[in-house]
Amino acid sequence: MFRELIRQNKKLSMEECVQVLKTETRGVLSVIGDNDYPYGMPMNHWYNEEDQKLYFHCGKIGHRLDALKKNDKVSFCTYDKGYQKEGQWPFNVKSVIVFGRMEIVEDLESIVDITTKLSHKFTQDDEYIREEIQKYGSKTLLLKLTPEHICGKLVEES
Repeated sequence: MFRELIRQNKKLSMEECVQVLKTETRGVLSVIGDNDYPYGMPMNHWYNEEDQKLYFHCGKIGHRLDALKKNDKVSFCTYDKGYQKEGQWPFNVKSVIVFGRMEIVEDLESIVDITTKLSHKFTQDDEYIREEIQKYGSKTLLLKLTPEHICGKLVEES
């Protein structure tokens, strides 16, 4: 159903893919938007090792939600900061693409739990996190991405 990576020698293991999903803070979530055009937007995310799902937060209205109500199939792409081999100019970057189905979660308890965990990727200031969630939690939805296919590769930008 999903295409195999052409350059198998560049393929990341599932463990490496999960590590990128856990450590990187942002990526691009793509949905099937208006008139079947792709609509991609930068999003921060949290990967839950327990249920192996990705979580995002968003507001309660907009293009993204309209698209998800019509079609729950999405892709999410993220990549690490990369590295350069000594004396060489190209960056070597690990990228991961997740294909799956998105569920909209409106349960406030889940929203508070997951957005707290997601926020800890950016700050350890618990008071700030609590205040933000208290202020905006009721205006927030949670998006839960259930992966159907995860693929990663090491790209040398040359």
